[in-house]
Amino acid sequence: MSSNLKGRVKWFDSSKGFGFLLVDDDKGDVLLHANVLRNFGRGSVVEGTVVEFEAQETDKGRQVSIIHNLETPADIVDTIEEGEEFGIPDVSGKEMVPARVKWFDKAKGFGFANVFKSQEDIFLHMEVLRHFGFSDLQPGEAIVLQVVDGPRGKMAGSIYAWDNIS
Repeated sequence: MSSNLKGRVKWFDSSKGFGFLLVDDDKGDVLLHANVLRNFGRGSVVEGTVVEFEAQETDKGRQVSIIHNLETPADIVDTIEEGEEFGIPDVSGKEMVPARVKWFDKAKGFGFANVFKSQEDIFLHMEVLRHFGFSDLQPGEAIVLQVVDGPRGKMAGSIYAWDNIS
């Protein structure tokens, strides 16, 4: 039996492959497994993200079985826009291009991707990831970028999940 719920990401660790959602009821947290997140087209999710999902009861408690929608918290986006320390690049008029993550190091706060049919490295900055609702990226993960000229070469001005482009 499954139920439709809405909750917020309490935490998610892509290296552990799971995290938990807080739901406004008295039944406790809900487990979010990385496989369910990948089925939605994402490799990670930032804390505070609102998740609309179906859950199933297991002998160890509730688990997310299907994700219907993810909504990045407005306060994270607002903080980044107001901070302007890094500054999210203007991508107006930039083409959306398919890419794969080459590598990303969350601790360093950056990584690189390659646009389809190109070996040129595209810089990925942690603040851009956060702005677009990601907390981490995995090597080989398919994404969609809008690429801009950065201070040291090409960089992603926007990052979207491959399967979640509307």
